[in-house]
Amino acid sequence: GAVFGSKNGWERANYFKPADAPEAPHRLDRPAWLDWVIAEQSAVRQGVALFDQSSFGKLSLSGRDALAVLQRVCANDVDVAVDRMVYTAMLNERGGFESDVTVIRCGPAQFLLLTGAAQTVRDQHWIERHLQPHEHVSILDVSAMWCVCSIMGPRASALLSRVSPNDLSPGTLAWSQTREIDLGHARVRAARMSYVGGPGVELYVPVEMARHVERTLSDAGQDLGLRDAGYYALDALRVEAGRRALGSELGADDTPFEAGLTRTLALDKASAFVGQAALRRAQDQPLRKKIVSVVFDDPQAYAWGGETMLDAGQPVGELTSAGWSPAAGACVALAYARGAGAQRPHAGTPVQIDLWGERTGATLWDAWRPPRPSAP
Repeated sequence: GAVFGSKNGWERANYFKPADAPEAPHRLDRPAWLDWVIAEQSAVRQGVALFDQSSFGKLSLSGRDALAVLQRVCANDVDVAVDRMVYTAMLNERGGFESDVTVIRCGPAQFLLLTGAAQTVRDQHWIERHLQPHEHVSILDVSAMWCVCSIMGPRASALLSRVSPNDLSPGTLAWSQTREIDLGHARVRAARMSYVGGPGVELYVPVEMARHVERTLSDAGQDLGLRDAGYYALDALRVEAGRRALGSELGADDTPFEAGLTRTLALDKASAFVGQAALRRAQDQPLRKKIVSVVFDDPQAYAWGGETMLDAGQPVGELTSAGWSPAAGACVALAYARGAGAQRPHAGTPVQIDLWGERTGATLWDAWRPPRPSAP
């Protein structure tokens, strides 16, 4: 039932169509496929869902100077214990985002970088540009060697306990920790993290074992209501959870301060990093713009991202990403508030969004969070 799209040459499921449903026509208002995607989102928030995120870019860095190179190109501190993971920006000299990656330390001098499907070649080139002649580092694109299966939702732990002898409860496998585990007949790396918000585990699977792992999970999850989910649900859920994305909220002229990602910086780490000086200069300066969350007032309104945001009839910013939120019962979005709008709190501020020439009411929040259902 998968309906496919593509990203940088990777074919991947956008959503899953019921067998007896007609094809969904293309249109600009509320999409014909939205109810199917809402069912996938509901599985993530209330049960358990399986995402195939194998299109993630994966770069292996190893060698004597691998840590020193990463510390120079990463704004966060990646000198962590083996099997820990760190989300970090890679910045330019202006303090803007060149990329955002997740770094897993697999050994004292061995790292795995996870990045977006469209960024892999660019990220590898960016790192190579910052190598010094005396440094010994091997950088390999291993994207096609590893599949990524994400098990997301409050029933994820119950499902994984059926297929692995290892204890993967949050108390044992804490947030931002990874571990090699047995799953069925495969040896995989499990990571406690979630791009969609809420409980879940990402599984990094050798490509030759991917079909076996998928079948093992699917067979074990039938009575738990395991559901396949695609990238339309993934994107809407990450907007609902306030997760940023490169090319939407993050770009070469957007700083971590403006993007609300100050927590991902290690401004005072011992080794200098690219963009550090620019961030220190900007640290106490007024923001030019600021990421905010937007919740639409009209449940029939549907946005796609890029729409103008107005306050008292004057443009004050634009939506960067949008998606439907079952928790809000309406479209939610991330947006940049610019100018004077970046200087004030926004909890409950009314605004208008220009949808096809009509002004539609919405509400701004500095960090809107959907209510989380309790585990079944």
